Amino acid sequence: MNHVHPSDEGETAACRISIDVGAKNRLRLPGIITDLVSSSRRPELFAHVDAELIPSSEKIVEVIQRARRLLFPGYFDSQVLDANGLEYAVGMEVMQLFDNLSQLISLSIRHDCQRYQMVCTLCQERGQEEALAFLQALSEIREILTTDLQAAYDGDPAAKTIDEVVISYPGVLAVTIHRIAHQLWQQKVPLLPRMMSEYAHSTTGIDIHPGASIGPSFFIDHGTGVVIGETTTIGQRVRIYQGVTLGALSLPKEQVEQLRSAKRHPSIEDDVTIYAGATVLGGETVIGAGSTIGGSVWITESVPPGTKVFLAPPKLIYRNASSRKQER
Repeated sequence: MNHVHPSDEGETAACRISIDVGAKNRLRLPGIITDLVSSSRRPELFAHVDAELIPSSEKIVEVIQRARRLLFPGYFDSQVLDANGLEYAVGMEVMQLFDNLSQLISLSIRHDCQRYQMVCTLCQERGQEEALAFLQALSEIREILTTDLQAAYDGDPAAKTIDEVVISYPGVLAVTIHRIAHQLWQQKVPLLPRMMSEYAHSTTGIDIHPGASIGPSFFIDHGTGVVIGETTTIGQRVRIYQGVTLGALSLPKEQVEQLRSAKRHPSIEDDVTIYAGATVLGGETVIGAGSTIGGSVWITESVPPGTKVFLAPPKLIYRNASSRKQER
């Protein structure tokens, strides 16, 4: 004969009540599903139904990592890169990158064609052609990245070796990804360049639009909070610090569409240094060659070459313990 303790009966009853409530709540789920399906069919509520797949963010990161291994041989490999096996290793990496990138480009082109009713551009063939064009540009990208690395090393006394700069500097990572994304942007590949730039943004805190044109020997020191807009042009040997914004002026909503292809962001000429927290805005704003822009300034007009722009020194108030006692 089974004996049930009074406390066990209470727990059993509570479990039955819990199951009953759970069952009743589950009966409400079909209504929620119906509402979500219905809203997904409304064109004003953004949805992505009956559309081609969007390229995978994970695959984008894989492409970036493979490209970095080709741009910096031996730095990011999982094993020692032997000189005798260099050609084989590069060959394997190139073949895999070609396959992965051509698939992603084809997918992005097919998506835009289907989604926005564009004229068919033979996405599979173009995907391979654009991937090949990108691979052919890697040697040139490596050459310009070499100048960026040297600028970082020469400009930062905290850097002990070039290896340290390559491996650990967030500004170098952000610029490397930008050089990759900008090449695809120039090839008019949809979606992928922006996805790459946003990966760099989320990883380093540095937001560089892939459309920005940046010359050689470019160095971002520290980097967190840097924003560089789409139509920004930057010359050679430019150095910027954390929190710098190279942005656009705020516009009325009705003007946004007509200015999508206009120059909205500033031009920075050669040998310019921009210190932390500075904001430079506007498509007609030019910072002349050899200028120095001090920290926290706000600029919406052009600056002549060789100019130094600084805020007036603030009035500082120093209070020690004795002065606080006297104030009381």
